[in-house]
Amino acid sequence: MALRTVIPPPLEEPQLYTDLASWWPMFSPPEEYVEEAEDLLDILRTAAPGPATTMLELGAGGGSLAFHLKSHFTLTLTDRAPEMVAVSRAVNPECEHRVGDMTSLRLGRTFDRVMVHDAIMYAADRDSARATVQTAVAHCRPGGAVVLLPDFVRETFEPTTESGGHDSPDGRGMRYLMWTWDPDPEDETFETAFAYLLREADGTVSMSQERHCFGLFRREDWLTWMREAGCSATTRRDPWNREVIIGVRESGDGG
Repeated sequence: MALRTVIPPPLEEPQLYTDLASWWPMFSPPEEYVEEAEDLLDILRTAAPGPATTMLELGAGGGSLAFHLKSHFTLTLTDRAPEMVAVSRAVNPECEHRVGDMTSLRLGRTFDRVMVHDAIMYAADRDSARATVQTAVAHCRPGGAVVLLPDFVRETFEPTTESGGHDSPDGRGMRYLMWTWDPDPEDETFETAFAYLLREADGTVSMSQERHCFGLFRREDWLTWMREAGCSATTRRDPWNREVIIGVRESGDGG
Protein backbone atom coordinates (compact mmCIF):
# COMPACT_ATOMS: atom_id res chain seq x y z
CA MET A 1 0.00 0.00 0.00
CA ALA A 2 1.35 3.44 -0.92
CA LEU A 3 2.06 5.80 1.94
CA ARG A 4 0.41 9.21 1.86
CA THR A 5 1.40 12.34 3.76
CA VAL A 6 -1.35 14.87 4.37
CA ILE A 7 -0.48 18.53 4.87
CA PRO A 8 -2.62 19.73 7.79
CA PRO A 9 -4.94 22.76 7.59
CA PRO A 10 -3.38 26.24 7.93
CA LEU A 11 -2.16 27.18 11.40
CA GLU A 12 -2.79 30.52 13.08
CA GLU A 13 0.97 30.86 13.71
CA PRO A 14 2.88 29.29 10.79
CA GLN A 15 5.98 27.39 11.84
CA LEU A 16 8.00 29.28 9.21
CA TYR A 17 7.74 32.31 11.51
CA THR A 18 8.05 30.49 14.83
CA ASP A 19 9.78 27.10 15.11
CA LEU A 20 11.61 27.57 11.79
CA ALA A 21 12.36 31.28 12.11
CA SER A 22 16.10 30.66 12.47
CA TRP A 23 16.04 29.25 8.91
CA TRP A 24 14.61 32.47 7.45
CA PRO A 25 18.00 33.79 6.23
CA MET A 26 18.18 30.67 4.03
CA PHE A 27 14.56 30.98 2.91
CA SER A 28 14.39 34.67 1.96
CA PRO A 29 17.71 36.53 2.45
CA PRO A 30 18.32 40.23 1.70
CA GLU A 31 20.06 39.51 -1.60
CA GLU A 32 16.72 38.41 -3.07
CA TYR A 33 15.25 41.90 -2.57
CA VAL A 34 17.70 44.14 -4.42
CA GLU A 35 15.55 44.87 -7.49
CA GLU A 36 12.31 45.09 -5.53
CA ALA A 37 13.83 47.51 -3.03
CA GLU A 38 14.99 49.78 -5.86
CA ASP A 39 11.49 49.84 -7.35
CA LEU A 40 9.88 50.41 -3.96
CA LEU A 41 12.28 53.18 -3.03
CA ASP A 42 11.07 55.26 -5.96
CA ILE A 43 7.43 54.66 -4.97
CA LEU A 44 8.05 55.53 -1.34
CA ARG A 45 9.93 58.71 -2.13
CA THR A 46 7.32 60.06 -4.55
CA ALA A 47 4.12 58.74 -2.93
CA ALA A 48 3.40 62.06 -1.20
CA PRO A 49 4.88 65.55 -1.00
CA GLY A 50 6.89 66.73 1.95
CA PRO A 51 9.51 64.90 4.01
CA ALA A 52 10.05 61.16 3.62
CA THR A 53 12.56 60.39 6.33
CA THR A 54 10.73 58.13 8.81
CA MET A 55 8.96 54.87 7.96
CA LEU A 56 7.04 52.17 9.79
CA GLU A 57 6.87 48.70 8.28
CA LEU A 58 4.09 46.52 9.64
CA GLY A 59 4.72 42.79 9.35
CA ALA A 60 8.40 43.29 8.52
CA GLY A 61 9.25 39.63 9.13
CA GLY A 62 12.95 38.85 9.00
CA GLY A 63 13.86 42.33 7.78
CA SER A 64 15.28 41.29 4.41
CA LEU A 65 13.54 44.10 2.51
CA ALA A 66 14.24 46.61 5.26
CA PHE A 67 17.94 45.83 4.90
CA HIS A 68 17.91 47.76 1.61
CA LEU A 69 15.72 50.65 2.84
CA LYS A 70 17.36 51.48 6.17
CA SER A 71 19.97 53.75 4.58
CA HIS A 72 17.16 55.89 3.13
CA PHE A 73 14.72 56.03 6.07
CA THR A 74 14.74 55.91 9.85
CA LEU A 75 12.90 52.59 10.15
CA THR A 76 10.65 51.11 12.80
CA LEU A 77 10.02 47.43 12.09
CA THR A 78 7.21 45.40 13.64
CA ASP A 79 5.99 41.83 13.49
CA ARG A 80 3.67 39.78 15.64
CA ALA A 81 6.15 36.86 15.82
CA PRO A 82 8.91 37.52 18.38
CA GLU A 83 11.08 34.94 16.62
CA MET A 84 10.98 36.93 13.38
CA VAL A 85 11.69 40.19 15.20
CA ALA A 86 14.82 38.52 16.59
CA VAL A 87 15.92 37.56 13.07
CA SER A 88 15.37 41.12 11.83
CA ARG A 89 17.27 42.59 14.78
CA ALA A 90 20.30 40.52 13.78
CA VAL A 91 20.04 41.78 10.18
CA ASN A 92 19.11 45.38 11.03
CA PRO A 93 20.55 46.18 14.46
CA GLU A 94 20.39 49.92 13.79
CA CYS A 95 16.58 49.87 13.40
CA GLU A 96 13.92 50.12 16.08
CA HIS A 97 11.96 46.88 16.48
CA ARG A 98 8.60 46.21 18.13
CA VAL A 99 6.55 43.06 18.57
CA GLY A 100 2.94 43.78 17.62
CA ASP A 101 0.03 42.63 15.48
CA MET A 102 -0.63 44.73 12.39
CA THR A 103 -4.37 44.59 13.05
CA SER A 104 -4.16 46.26 16.46
CA LEU A 105 -0.74 47.85 17.05
CA ARG A 106 -0.75 51.45 18.28
CA LEU A 107 2.64 53.10 18.87
CA GLY A 108 1.24 56.53 19.68
CA ARG A 109 3.20 58.37 17.01
CA THR A 110 3.17 58.90 13.26
CA PHE A 111 5.60 58.42 10.37
CA ASP A 112 6.16 59.95 6.95
CA ARG A 113 5.61 56.57 5.33
CA VAL A 114 3.88 53.38 6.46
CA MET A 115 4.32 50.19 4.46
CA VAL A 116 2.79 46.73 4.64
CA HIS A 117 4.57 44.38 2.26
CA ASP A 118 3.32 40.85 1.56
CA ALA A 119 2.44 40.39 5.24
CA ILE A 120 -0.83 42.06 4.26
CA MET A 121 -1.85 38.71 2.75
CA TYR A 122 -2.22 37.26 6.26
CA ALA A 123 -5.22 39.53 6.75
CA ALA A 124 -7.37 36.63 5.62
CA ASP A 125 -10.81 38.09 6.32
CA ARG A 126 -12.43 41.46 5.76
CA ASP A 127 -12.30 42.55 9.38
CA SER A 128 -8.57 41.81 9.60
CA ALA A 129 -7.85 43.55 6.30
CA ARG A 130 -9.81 46.65 7.30
CA ALA A 131 -8.16 46.70 10.74
CA THR A 132 -4.70 46.47 9.16
CA VAL A 133 -5.46 49.41 6.90
CA GLN A 134 -6.69 51.38 9.91
CA THR A 135 -3.48 50.58 11.80
CA ALA A 136 -1.38 51.74 8.87
CA VAL A 137 -3.29 54.99 8.43
CA ALA A 138 -3.32 55.69 12.18
CA HIS A 139 0.50 55.70 12.11
CA CYS A 140 0.81 57.91 9.03
CA ARG A 141 1.21 61.67 9.46
CA PRO A 142 -1.33 63.90 7.68
CA GLY A 143 0.00 64.34 4.17
CA GLY A 144 2.17 61.24 4.46
CA ALA A 145 1.75 58.02 2.49
CA VAL A 146 0.62 54.46 3.14
CA VAL A 147 1.83 51.77 0.72
CA LEU A 148 0.30 48.27 0.66
CA LEU A 149 1.70 45.43 -1.46
CA PRO A 150 -0.58 42.39 -1.60
CA ASP A 151 0.78 39.53 -3.68
CA PHE A 152 -2.58 39.34 -5.44
CA VAL A 153 -5.91 41.07 -5.69
CA ARG A 154 -8.87 39.03 -6.92
CA GLU A 155 -8.45 40.44 -10.44
CA THR A 156 -4.79 39.37 -10.73
CA PHE A 157 -4.74 35.99 -8.95
CA GLU A 158 -3.00 33.13 -10.74
CA PRO A 159 -1.91 29.74 -9.39
CA THR A 160 1.85 29.63 -9.02
CA THR A 161 4.68 27.29 -8.08
CA GLU A 162 7.96 28.60 -6.68
CA SER A 163 11.10 26.92 -5.38
CA GLY A 164 14.34 28.14 -3.94
CA GLY A 165 16.57 28.17 -0.90
CA HIS A 166 20.13 28.94 0.17
CA ASP A 167 23.07 27.63 2.14
CA SER A 168 24.41 29.26 5.28
CA PRO A 169 28.03 29.86 6.29
CA ASP A 170 27.37 27.75 9.40
CA GLY A 171 26.93 24.64 7.24
CA ARG A 172 23.16 24.54 7.28
CA GLY A 173 21.06 24.69 4.14
CA MET A 174 17.40 24.97 3.18
CA ARG A 175 15.40 24.24 0.04
CA TYR A 176 11.69 24.88 -0.33
CA LEU A 177 8.71 24.43 -2.61
CA MET A 178 5.67 26.75 -2.58
CA TRP A 179 2.47 25.72 -4.38
CA THR A 180 -0.27 28.36 -4.52
CA TRP A 181 -3.87 27.74 -5.59
CA ASP A 182 -7.43 28.85 -4.86
CA PRO A 183 -9.46 25.93 -3.44
CA ASP A 184 -12.74 27.87 -3.63
CA PRO A 185 -13.01 30.70 -6.19
CA GLU A 186 -16.27 31.78 -4.55
CA ASP A 187 -14.68 32.79 -1.24
CA GLU A 188 -12.06 35.44 -0.39
CA THR A 189 -9.04 33.31 0.45
CA PHE A 190 -6.38 31.26 -1.27
CA GLU A 191 -3.76 28.86 0.06
CA THR A 192 -0.09 28.09 -0.33
CA ALA A 193 1.39 24.72 0.61
CA PHE A 194 5.02 24.92 1.76
CA ALA A 195 7.49 22.03 1.85
CA TYR A 196 10.88 22.60 3.49
CA LEU A 197 14.02 20.45 3.29
CA LEU A 198 16.35 21.39 6.14
CA ARG A 199 19.99 20.30 6.25
CA GLU A 200 21.77 20.65 9.56
CA ALA A 201 25.46 21.45 9.82
CA ASP A 202 26.23 17.77 10.48
CA GLY A 203 24.53 16.76 7.22
CA THR A 204 21.29 15.53 8.79
CA VAL A 205 18.31 16.33 6.56
CA SER A 206 14.72 16.65 7.72
CA MET A 207 11.49 17.74 6.05
CA SER A 208 8.66 19.94 7.24
CA GLN A 209 5.46 21.09 5.59
CA GLU A 210 2.49 23.34 6.24
CA ARG A 211 -0.29 25.35 4.59
CA HIS A 212 -0.84 29.10 4.85
CA CYS A 213 -4.18 30.81 4.25
CA PHE A 214 -4.24 34.29 2.68
CA GLY A 215 -6.86 36.94 1.99
CA LEU A 216 -7.92 37.61 -1.60
CA PHE A 217 -9.92 40.80 -2.07
CA ARG A 218 -10.88 42.97 -5.00
CA ARG A 219 -8.88 46.04 -5.91
CA GLU A 220 -11.87 48.21 -5.08
CA ASP A 221 -12.12 46.64 -1.60
CA TRP A 222 -8.63 47.88 -0.72
CA LEU A 223 -9.33 51.33 -2.14
CA THR A 224 -12.58 51.52 -0.16
CA TRP A 225 -10.88 50.53 3.11
CA MET A 226 -8.19 53.13 2.51
CA ARG A 227 -10.80 55.84 1.89
CA GLU A 228 -12.75 54.80 4.99
CA ALA A 229 -9.57 55.13 7.07
CA GLY A 230 -8.80 58.59 5.72
CA CYS A 231 -6.50 57.97 2.76
CA SER A 232 -7.19 58.89 -0.83
CA ALA A 233 -5.69 55.95 -2.74
CA THR A 234 -4.65 54.84 -6.19
CA THR A 235 -3.07 51.66 -7.54
CA ARG A 236 -0.29 50.79 -9.96
CA ARG A 237 1.30 47.56 -11.16
CA ASP A 238 4.90 46.83 -10.28
CA PRO A 239 7.33 44.88 -12.53
CA TRP A 240 6.19 41.63 -10.89
CA ASN A 241 2.54 42.27 -11.85
CA ARG A 242 1.53 42.99 -8.27
CA GLU A 243 -0.95 45.65 -7.30
CA VAL A 244 0.70 48.46 -5.33
CA ILE A 245 -1.88 50.44 -3.35
CA ILE A 246 -0.70 53.97 -2.59
CA GLY A 247 -2.63 56.25 -0.26
CA VAL A 248 -2.06 59.79 0.96
CA ARG A 249 -3.44 60.49 4.41
CA GLU A 250 -5.85 63.39 4.51
CA SER A 251 -5.88 66.08 7.16
CA GLY A 252 -7.97 65.29 10.24
CA ASP A 253 -7.98 62.27 12.54
CA GLY A 254 -8.44 59.72 9.65
CA GLY A 255 -8.04 56.56 11.61
